[in-house]
Amino acid sequence: ANPMRRAQYKVPGAAGDGELVVFYFGPNQGGPPLDNAQRWAMQFTQPDGGDPLAALKTRTGDIRGIPALFVETTGTYNSGTMSGGPAVAKENWALLGAVAQGGDANWFFKFTGPKKTVEAERNTSVWWRAKFKGIH
Repeated sequence: ANPMRRAQYKVPGAAGDGELVVFYFGPNQGGPPLDNAQRWAMQFTQPDGGDPLAALKTRTGDIRGIPALFVETTGTYNSGTMSGGPAVAKENWALLGAVAQGGDANWFFKFTGPKKTVEAERNTSVWWRAKFKGIH
């Protein structure tokens, strides 16, 4: 959908479709993993008006030996805010993400969708379940 995306996938779900996007910005680009996780969290408003950063859950681990930061949050997703497009509020959405440390730069994996769709994928995917175990 835009040049920052290396790949994007529609993730079908009974509660509505989600989207998995892969970002790679080039050598020494993209910023630190936690900075990106916090930017992603700021795309979500909390139902109680609370701090989006307080709702952010992270954990470090690895993906087949590659260091990674795993990210999770929920709330009302304000899509478009990162790309500069108009924000569209999507209530009761969730995000699972990972920032993997590549050889010359980080790779960003961001899965967003209706909370029930995201949870269904987490519960059926061995990879997601293993990597996000204990992050709740």
